[in-house]
Amino acid sequence: MPANGSAPIRIARPSRDLAAAARFWKDGLGLTELYRHASEGTEHALLMLGWPDARWHLELTFDPTGTHLPSPTADDLLVVYLGEEVPVELIERLERAGGTRVAAYNPYWDEWGVTLEDPDGYRLVLSRRDWSNS
Repeated sequence: MPANGSAPIRIARPSRDLAAAARFWKDGLGLTELYRHASEGTEHALLMLGWPDARWHLELTFDPTGTHLPSPTADDLLVVYLGEEVPVELIERLERAGGTRVAAYNPYWDEWGVTLEDPDGYRLVLSRRDWSNS
């Protein structure tokens, strides 16, 4: 498969707590669990989440040695373009699932959406804009 717009994408991130991260991304945002490899004591664990019809997925990993912990910055974003106002119910569900609403580092995102941090500190932006290349 060539490297172009139809190539699948995996976004991989370390997590301190896969159960907490799963609550945010599954119960909060509504992603589906696509694959899970459970840790057996000293083994690494991973959880892949996404929408089944999407060409991307989020892979969360757990390192039992604690060597690779999450280290997000305020500008590490996963942006979901909704093309409509961000539903208050979605924001509330994400907060109940362990998310924290925060001010965006870049004020552009506060103008066009809502920013939440997941339990590992990574930021999700729900944008009311439509995606376009312009």
